Amino acid sequence: MDIKNLFSVKDKVVLVTGGSRGIGEMIATGFVAAGANVYITSRSADVCEKVAKQLTEKGPGRCVALPADLQKLDEVHRLVAELSKREKHLDVLVNNAGANWNESFHDYPDAAFEKVLNLNLKRIFSLTQACLPLLTAKASVSDPSSVINIGSIDGIRPPPQETYAYAASKGGLHHLSRHLAGKLGDQGVLVNTIAPGAFPSKMMKATLDNFGDIIISKIPVGRIGTPEDIAGTCIYLASRAGHYTNGATITVDGGALISNL
Repeated sequence: MDIKNLFSVKDKVVLVTGGSRGIGEMIATGFVAAGANVYITSRSADVCEKVAKQLTEKGPGRCVALPADLQKLDEVHRLVAELSKREKHLDVLVNNAGANWNESFHDYPDAAFEKVLNLNLKRIFSLTQACLPLLTAKASVSDPSSVINIGSIDGIRPPPQETYAYAASKGGLHHLSRHLAGKLGDQGVLVNTIAPGAFPSKMMKATLDNFGDIIISKIPVGRIGTPEDIAGTCIYLASRAGHYTNGATITVDGGALISNL
């Protein structure tokens, strides 16, 4: 057993959507620190370029910005075309970009429901589908590529907030991941889901500002997540250590889900 390289992702080609902030930036930071070649995408070109430059300076891996608005199907295809100009294969696709909407049941807008479902679920399928030639280019059963979908514990439990579209999209994503895992495994593509709990992100900021103490009091380990927690799980799934994990939903929440059952 090659323990030294069991968790190695050095020189792997990685694409992280929503990689310029929050959980996506944490994941990108972890892969760059582990020596991977990381591409990040988000709608804001300026922020994407700034983060990519900062991560490359930290090294030892590198980070490249490929801005795109993943709400739009033509932008998905443009992103993959840009990546294909730079790389002949893709080892790891992290589908992290997402949106949320919190509003009362009686006032919840149809447009918001469609926007959240489109980005959080439909476009993850679209991007994975478009990336398949890159994902399979050098993958094999003994050395697979990896699709890591970022779900949520709110896709497993009914959330306390009125985030109907978000919870539905994440629950759907968990099941889509299992479906894809069964269909793509024999092509050398593993598909798994990470279901995070509370992490310090822009999406969670208002909730943590208002209810942080209450949230932490319900987490058995007594804290919210750190960059190491989410990046470490992704690195496990993308490395030799995770090559027999396929179709799994891994909760990374400090035990919050089980403490509220």
